[in-house]
Amino acid sequence: MAGASSGHERPIAVYGAMVANGVIAAAKFTAAFFTGSSAMISEGVHSVVDTANEGLLLVGIKRSKRGPDEGHPFGHGKELYFWSLLVAIVLFGVGGGISFYEGVTHLTGHVAKERQGSVWWNYGVLGIALLAEGTSWVIALRQFLPTVEDESFWHALRTSKDPTVVTVIAEDSAALIGLVFAFFGVLLTQLTGNPMWDGIASILIGLTLGAVAFFLAYESRGLLIGESADPDVVEDVRRIAREDCDVAEVGQPLTMHLGPKEVLLNLDVRFHPELPAEQVTAAVDRLEQAIRDKHPEIKRIFIEAEAFRSRQRERAAGERATRQ
Repeated sequence: MAGASSGHERPIAVYGAMVANGVIAAAKFTAAFFTGSSAMISEGVHSVVDTANEGLLLVGIKRSKRGPDEGHPFGHGKELYFWSLLVAIVLFGVGGGISFYEGVTHLTGHVAKERQGSVWWNYGVLGIALLAEGTSWVIALRQFLPTVEDESFWHALRTSKDPTVVTVIAEDSAALIGLVFAFFGVLLTQLTGNPMWDGIASILIGLTLGAVAFFLAYESRGLLIGESADPDVVEDVRRIAREDCDVAEVGQPLTMHLGPKEVLLNLDVRFHPELPAEQVTAAVDRLEQAIRDKHPEIKRIFIEAEAFRSRQRERAAGERATRQ
């Protein structure tokens, strides 16, 4: 999206989330050390997984910046989408799985009894986690909001081609919702003395993480298999070609994202039949420049010039008829 720095170029949100999750993991493991709480140990593992997820995103960012080579002539931009998919799988399989399992063990009674007073350690950890996750969420949101422009927030999130900031926003939003569940789970358990509420909270956290992981996996899947550019961009490219004085007809532009800010364009253009080959060549160069000026994210442009190819075929046919 034009006019805004992407998380791919400056992964501030990813670094912020990594620091926040590292602080939260340390707080949870500290609580587990003093209370012997298996729930806090599991939650500490969960935060370590979130920290590792940010590390995977940074690996994806670095690898996606490699240029074209013999085996990858269009570059490595889609590496970022692969690593984002891996984050979704880890989030679902480990983060959601551990939380769900911990909830089930509470409901079935197969959980170690916590030491007296551990509930206050839980409240302290929840407060630290809320502060750290909230800070990370605000950093990611401030980086993402300038790209929203005239769209709704949800539509901009769904159509964004940069998974780094989107992943951090989704993970932090899920974490904040999970903290609300955890707070009420701890509170109701303290008030009633029934660990069932803690178990229900853990299950809800696991389901929330699973839902976010499914959303991230679905979005990464679309980009991995070749998602097109924004429909408004595609239509504007077609308009630019139609308005050229030498163009007679324009086919449907074919686009594909090779990275958050790298689009491949294939454009079928039919020029006026009376144009000489030199003028068709000049028109192709003019179209490519006009498209790049308006949409700099379109890095690779392939224009199929119908009039030029037709004239070549007619010339070749005429030469064959003369020889005969």
